[in-house]
Amino acid sequence: MSHAPDYKVPATPEAAALKASIRAHGLTLGFGKIGFADTDLADTERDLEQWLGEGRHGEMEWMARHGTKRTRPAELVEGTRSVIVARMDYLPAGATPVDDLLERPDRACISRYAVGRDYHKVMRARLKKLAEWIAAEIGPFGYRVFTDSAPVMEKPLAAKSGIGWIGKHTNLLDRRAGSWFFLGEIYTDLELPPDEPVRDHCGSCRKCIDVCPTQAITAPYQLDARRCISYLTIELKGSIPLEFREAIGNRVYGCDDCQAVCPWNRYASFSGEDDFQPRADLDDGSLVELFGWDEATFLSKTEGTAIRRIGHQRWLRNLAIGLGNAPTSDKVIAALESRRDHPSALVREHVAWALSRHAR
Repeated sequence: MSHAPDYKVPATPEAAALKASIRAHGLTLGFGKIGFADTDLADTERDLEQWLGEGRHGEMEWMARHGTKRTRPAELVEGTRSVIVARMDYLPAGATPVDDLLERPDRACISRYAVGRDYHKVMRARLKKLAEWIAAEIGPFGYRVFTDSAPVMEKPLAAKSGIGWIGKHTNLLDRRAGSWFFLGEIYTDLELPPDEPVRDHCGSCRKCIDVCPTQAITAPYQLDARRCISYLTIELKGSIPLEFREAIGNRVYGCDDCQAVCPWNRYASFSGEDDFQPRADLDDGSLVELFGWDEATFLSKTEGTAIRRIGHQRWLRNLAIGLGNAPTSDKVIAALESRRDHPSALVREHVAWALSRHAR
């Protein structure tokens, strides 16, 4: 956090006026909504400790690495008194609907957030602009911006700020925007009164629980990451357990099923951000063609996207599963045969599994 002067927002009228100004300017920067939260995450800390204790985070050891800094903002950034939370819609208007992709098992289904430019860069730059605008309005103040880039409890903070509520699938929901959005935060030393949280509107609906291909949503509001396709295809570094491979289908990077089925996403808005528009190869690419990319092509085609972080080997691992689940054809068999002797044992294992599926 930059050096903070003695300035603090006075109580009520002035603070309310500043909040209104921040909200208004946030909309001009492309954010869908701005909320304000305090830093009390005691309930979240207890829930996180239980989740970690049960091992539900799998290989995501970074979830436990920073101790209480994740749930105590002032420990992560000294002097933090308030959190400004921003929402940015990402569903690209030109992208193929998830349901359509899942009905075409020869195509690669990539989570819709990842078919365009990496959101981390877009959100971080926009949050910095908002913070700089605030500084221009009131003078220098202490702050740091985050977007999935540090031990920050994004969804609980967003829920506290009134951006939405955490749904049964553990994603954040807004009645007017669904869940197709990114979150970002500005930790600040300003005294900004928190907004009122919104109440849960999931009701008796359990569509997200029932649709999950791997039963990762073990109960309402409870997720076992070790079963989640997003975890398996993105976070897991090794072999994908046999019990989940058929259920993964053609989902080669992430999974949007629980979002796609949610009734509240009928009200979601398409993103107006050019950066989030889909790249043709990633929107509804052929499994065979994507599997044919060498590492240089993979790096070139995924430059500037979130997909690049998994690397070429895990990309091939995921696509091999997709090809194993695809309809048998000469092209599918030839593609898999071309990687049968790949230098990576991880790739070879998944290719062998895929070929065995077609041999049957």
